[in-house]
Amino acid sequence: MSTKGRVLVAMSGGIDSSVAAVLLHEQGYEVVGMTMKTWDYASSGGDKKETGCCSLDSINDARHIAVSLGFPHYILDIREEFGDSVIDYFTNEYLEARTPNPCVMCNTHIKWDALLRRADQLGCEFIATGHYAQIRQENGRYVISKGVDVLKDQSYVLWGISQESLARTLLPLGGMTKQEIREEAKQRGFVHLVNKSESYEICFVPDNDYRGFLKRRVPELEEQVKGGNFVDQEGKVIGQHEGYPFYTIGQRKGLGKAFGFPAFVTEIRKETNEVVIGKIEDLNRTAMVVGQLNLQKYAEIPTGGLDSLTKVRYKDSGTIGHLVQDTDKIKVEFTEEVAGIAPGQAAVFYEGDDVIGGGWILKSYKKGSIWDN
Repeated sequence: MSTKGRVLVAMSGGIDSSVAAVLLHEQGYEVVGMTMKTWDYASSGGDKKETGCCSLDSINDARHIAVSLGFPHYILDIREEFGDSVIDYFTNEYLEARTPNPCVMCNTHIKWDALLRRADQLGCEFIATGHYAQIRQENGRYVISKGVDVLKDQSYVLWGISQESLARTLLPLGGMTKQEIREEAKQRGFVHLVNKSESYEICFVPDNDYRGFLKRRVPELEEQVKGGNFVDQEGKVIGQHEGYPFYTIGQRKGLGKAFGFPAFVTEIRKETNEVVIGKIEDLNRTAMVVGQLNLQKYAEIPTGGLDSLTKVRYKDSGTIGHLVQDTDKIKVEFTEEVAGIAPGQAAVFYEGDDVIGGGWILKSYKKGSIWDN
């Protein structure tokens, strides 16, 4: 029996989770591998070959690693859980005129909650993933911080994980770069993982056509929302669109109409089925309200507020903002204008490399707006 403990490793079949499992095995943990079957793309009506963590090839790659190192490997069918937690959420957010972030929901409700339940069943003290982020303890709290590889850092999608879950989590790749991970795989003879392509698409929309996905998921949707208007910043009708769920804040391409200037979606109004069009500067906001909070570094934001680098999307470099907590919400006032803040996206607050916490963007405000809710 291992003196370090038994760990359930989420193995997608890709290089990151495979190397994570290998390293933990070599460090003396008793490793159990688990590949989660989250989605059957063929059932959505898509015409692209199933790829990524749900494919048979990926499952076989994960099993090959486990067999070669002599630790058990299981396949877990969680399509029903994934559908309830992630896919229904994804669909409903668009119907509510918000922009969803399924990766955060997947990490919070699938990769952690579901894994921990299975870990308990298998007698595992810990779970582990191949995310590029780090965990440490400070002042009695578990803190997520950025991975060493700034280009691969995934701390943004981990803000929703609870203290109880973080206490049982191992992230063995956080202190490594992608190149170092490739070298680790090569040295151990897993060259096929190094050459394996990586997918950056939403796993259940591998053709990147979310409109088509929504239409297949909710067949009556097109009929319900057709005939909506594009309006300008003053509310003047300037064209017709396909229906409000098929647009996102900041969208420029795929509007289906030329407006005579570089046009962007600046607001989506579900109640009137209107999509507001403007210029790039019309996307700028100076404040926002964030709800459904999960704080990691602090139990609550200090009285008087806290300055933080705040990211409003995964690839956002971040903007300094002043955070003030009001019970279950945080109000953020930025030091400079931020473009394309979309309700429904995650806002993540950083202090240096540490994740203070995060939440879901409820509303954003233009310069000069009075916001007191």
